[in-house]
Amino acid sequence: MNELRPRDPREAIALFRMQVLGALPRRELSRGELRAALVHLSTERFRPPASEITRTYAVPTLERWYYALRKHGLAGLKPRGRKDTGRARVLNQAQKDLVLAIRREHPKASVPLILSTLHRDGRLQRGRVSATTLRRLFRQHGLDRTTQNAAGTSGRVRLRWQAERAGALWHADVCHGPALQCGKTQAPLRIHAILDDASRYIVAIAACSTERESDMLALMATALRTHGAPEVLYLDNGSTYRGETLATACGRVGVSLLHARPYDPQARGKMERFWRTLRAGCLSYLGPMASLHDVNIRLQAYVRQHYHVAPHASLMGRSPAAVWAERAMPSSTLTERQLHDALVVRRTRRVYPDSTLPIGGIDWELSQGFLAGHIVTVARSLLEPQAPPWVEHEGKRLSLHRVNPTANARRKRAAAQRAAASSGIDVPFDPVDVLLDNTHPTNATIGGAQ
Repeated sequence: MNELRPRDPREAIALFRMQVLGALPRRELSRGELRAALVHLSTERFRPPASEITRTYAVPTLERWYYALRKHGLAGLKPRGRKDTGRARVLNQAQKDLVLAIRREHPKASVPLILSTLHRDGRLQRGRVSATTLRRLFRQHGLDRTTQNAAGTSGRVRLRWQAERAGALWHADVCHGPALQCGKTQAPLRIHAILDDASRYIVAIAACSTERESDMLALMATALRTHGAPEVLYLDNGSTYRGETLATACGRVGVSLLHARPYDPQARGKMERFWRTLRAGCLSYLGPMASLHDVNIRLQAYVRQHYHVAPHASLMGRSPAAVWAERAMPSSTLTERQLHDALVVRRTRRVYPDSTLPIGGIDWELSQGFLAGHIVTVARSLLEPQAPPWVEHEGKRLSLHRVNPTANARRKRAAAQRAAASSGIDVPFDPVDVLLDNTHPTNATIGGAQ
């Protein structure tokens, strides 16, 4: 940025022409002296800009440059551009509309592919339009590759943005790491992380072997316990983060859930930049890891001792930890009870006749036998995935315990009693006797004789 250069090729040519004329325009010359000076100048050889050979210039050309410089200054020496530059004169308007429509509909199609396809279809004469002409036409209408890559395929203007303060907006995403080597088998490695937008501070990070919504919920619970709740959680549009469970949990803790546009990775630039930094500084040097515990230890060491304290270019040389430390603390924090209730999942299940419920591949037993065969609401908190679930019935919380068939074989069953017997009322009930009464009203009529 310290070198002064011509603005464009036209200005470079004007400067060259001015140097050819030298001090001639500033001299006071009569008509005859000017002619002699121009004739002498026409015998000298000059090398034009971007040319490998030298050449001479005719007297009329030099004379035209002389008067243009005297009248208009440097601007008078600039070559005039064509008025139809970039307009593809060899194409009629219908052909221009056709190729422009093809480029808008298929932005990834290359110019040679478009030309060859139109040649085969007979819609363009072969050799009539060059690839350069087509590229100029696309550039004039903002359909060249450079413009499209900068603005995205949708043509939207992309702006650099940032949350107004630390703690207001969090990004969450998952990164695929190198596979874990467990003996002779390999296990997948998925790095889940949550990043603060304004400070680039990593509020939570963990290595898992799966890429599920529950993994992100567990990581989010860790971040909420430590740092409180943000205003917005910003995620990509993958199926992992589009479930109802995550949306419900965010709503209960007062966090707005936003998703990026599909197939728009540029919208997640801060998170992608962190993944690139993590790969270059940590994941590429993990080596053969045998457990998630080993990976998590290295992730925490890298984030805390290097990433958080290293100067960040987008923070004007400040570190993420320094910016995060200046944030305003939330006015109210979530209690453990509030967090527990926010992550309660409820589903309806029918209790088996033997008072059991299969949940998550485990058979659970309900002590309240009167609910056998009934549909009940089963609940469990994702904050404590290992804790037993429970049943919610008529405002009460009924505990569940694992089925123990061996212990049940020794349990004493309660005798089933009929409701009528327990009331002490004798109710006669004999369906066959009623049928006999209807068929033979009296014994006297049998045989038909008196």
